[in-house]
Amino acid sequence: MFGAIPYKTKQFYLVLIKISIVVGAFYFIYHKLSSNENLNFLDFIDFLKENGRFSLKTVSFLVFLSIFNWFLEILKWKILASYINKISFIQSLEQSLGSLTASLFTPNRVGEYGIKIMYFQSKFRKKIALLNLLGNAFQMTITVTLGLIGLFFFIQKYDPNINYYKVARFSGIILLVIFFAYLSIKQKVIKVRGFSLHKVLEFIKKLPTSIYFKGLLLALMRYLVFSFQFYMLLHAFGVNVTYFNAMVVITSMYLLASIIPSIFIFDVIIKGSVAVYLLGIVGVNELTTLSIITIMWLLNFVLPSIIGAGFVMKFKLPQTI
Repeated sequence: MFGAIPYKTKQFYLVLIKISIVVGAFYFIYHKLSSNENLNFLDFIDFLKENGRFSLKTVSFLVFLSIFNWFLEILKWKILASYINKISFIQSLEQSLGSLTASLFTPNRVGEYGIKIMYFQSKFRKKIALLNLLGNAFQMTITVTLGLIGLFFFIQKYDPNINYYKVARFSGIILLVIFFAYLSIKQKVIKVRGFSLHKVLEFIKKLPTSIYFKGLLLALMRYLVFSFQFYMLLHAFGVNVTYFNAMVVITSMYLLASIIPSIFIFDVIIKGSVAVYLLGIVGVNELTTLSIITIMWLLNFVLPSIIGAGFVMKFKLPQTI
């Protein structure tokens, strides 16, 4: 990216990129809070004050869950990246939070890949991008697995009005896509983020079993942490629901929000819409649902991305690129 550029010009461009990322992230946060059509920020603050259930102890516990959530993600990235190039927990912290800041306002979380690979020498970057893809795949695997289980119980318990014809048609399309993907893999023509899918699969096959075990375990633990945080917020807003019933809705919500095509910029909006629909079926009002989604976003994305902005600004290119 910077190889043929003079040193001073390279440094100038690097500073410009870092400032652009930080400004873009902060503007996105401000825009989301001030221009949310579904939930006015001042109404949100007033609702929190009127609710009166957020004691210092409750807030501290919610923040602790967010810290633990990101601790698990940072540990997962350390394990994955260290397969190619050993990194410390602090380095993993910088890379994870710095890439979060960049991904906050970029489509399909492209910024996350772009920032993480820049921490490594050019000879490692393709493999680092694939490992990052694998880490996201671990999280998606847990989301889909638990989501399907939750959705099954949700349908059994609440019998929502589902158009099964549309579901069958959508499933048929998915099966066709999988079939043609399989044929393309056999012919080695599919590319994933610029890589031949055949080479991607070959790389993945060579990874030790311990990486898969640890990665999936940490992804599961992380899922349980942030879903429990959602459950705690339901109770904080006075929603009387058992943990099992709450998890049935929460797992279904994360599944549906994950499979709906979107770009990351609108991720919070999609989760909000899905959550309003599902929680509305079980009797939770829209303002409470949107407030919980907003708090989850603030705790698990905005807060760590603000910390990540500091890591972005102190970023330096590796000595050999």
